[in-house]
Amino acid sequence: MKTKKQILVLLLAILVGAPTLSAQSKKEKQEQKKEAVKQEIVSENYKIDVNTAMPMRGRNISLSSPYSLEIRNDSVISQLPYYGRAYSIPYDGGKGLNFSAPLKEYTMKVDKKGAARIKFTARSPEDLFEYNIRIFSNGSASIDVSMQNRQSISFMGDLVIKDSKK
Repeated sequence: MKTKKQILVLLLAILVGAPTLSAQSKKEKQEQKKEAVKQEIVSENYKIDVNTAMPMRGRNISLSSPYSLEIRNDSVISQLPYYGRAYSIPYDGGKGLNFSAPLKEYTMKVDKKGAARIKFTARSPEDLFEYNIRIFSNGSASIDVSMQNRQSISFMGDLVIKDSKK
């Protein structure tokens, strides 16, 4: 009888203790992800994979092809689709948001919660682009692009976190 009570108490202790252990590990994982995101952003060498386009008019568009925005120190590599109204573009339609150009006026601010606000401009042969990027501590990102010759467009995606083990 005494051993049954001891086993019961032991099982209760395990059942009560298990959720707190998993909660701690979940919190630790969130902190690790937050730190990894911060390191990627501060390095100014990161890539955002885009999965949703949000034009000014119409519905959100889920993207199945690999679209991305990449920052490499002092340049931007934009491989993004464009959906919207164009005011003045080349006769063949131009390249839109597919270009590589040097960054101008790059600023980055990180708030108390770990979210970063990044602003910069870039010029391609077709247009002047103004990017406003917000990267959250969990790695999700939103990109707003304003242009002179086209309507603005927004994108949603995720920051690509490189493995530090490699």
